[in-house]
Amino acid sequence: MTDQSIVRPEPRRHPLLWPVLAALLVISWSSGFVGIRYASEGASVILVLFWRTLLSGLILLPFALTIGPRMHLRSVLGQMLFGVMSVFLYLGGFALAIEQRVPTGLVALISDLLPLAIACLSQPLLGERLTLRQWLGTTIAVVGVLLVSLESLSFGQAPLWAYGLTAGSMLIFALASVLYRRRRDEHMPVHQSLCIQTLTGSALFSFCAFMQGNMIPPMTIDFAIGMTWLVLIATFTAYSVYYTSLRLFPVAQVSAAIYLSPPVTMLWAWALFSEPLTATMFVGLAVTMVGVWMTSRA
Repeated sequence: MTDQSIVRPEPRRHPLLWPVLAALLVISWSSGFVGIRYASEGASVILVLFWRTLLSGLILLPFALTIGPRMHLRSVLGQMLFGVMSVFLYLGGFALAIEQRVPTGLVALISDLLPLAIACLSQPLLGERLTLRQWLGTTIAVVGVLLVSLESLSFGQAPLWAYGLTAGSMLIFALASVLYRRRRDEHMPVHQSLCIQTLTGSALFSFCAFMQGNMIPPMTIDFAIGMTWLVLIATFTAYSVYYTSLRLFPVAQVSAAIYLSPPVTMLWAWALFSEPLTATMFVGLAVTMVGVWMTSRA
């Protein structure tokens, strides 16, 4: 028996599957800004993250326990590790950096360089080698992100470790994404894994909120709108589409779509909060779209 006789070909996927998933990913990923903008009006960022992860986990819990295969301890512990990395350290690191007065524009810029870090990690850890065209597309997309972020970029007066924390948080999520792709044969359904990850994050964020002296959410309409937005769109939709895409497509291709998050975020800010749009932002959007198309093209 030859090796070819036991190799199963990759299943054919509909040509529109990736464009649809990419559009959902960009829209939901960039919408986190909207939820944070509403919810943080009367609450600290840590308190927002605590209630975001707690509500997400509790909503998913009955479905995780009753729908899908039985969860084993080894798989649960693995998902808890991903929860520490991709929920607590990633989101919490950016929150702490902002509280230490790292400018929000700089935090957003560093977080939006996530696909570049994933592209660099995917070759040594996954063996997914990017072509010259994909590296060129990545470079063009980074230039587009810089153009979009240019007018809101400043360096501030935060302590040096806070800037390192921002970059470290992004790198941790990049590593978690690559490891998640590497363990794709051991995946549990998304609703189960996301439930475990968010509940793990909420347990850790609860300790941080307790140390700050406040775990009670403000009873305001803005906080309720923000929580609804963060749970349904920025958590359920964004993470579910992201993890599903990682199972089906190369990790560098999936992460490249995130380059479009900054220009789409500026459209959210313009539509909902009347923030101005500039010619530089539109140039950055066009450049980023070219880079993403080059990187993601089959």
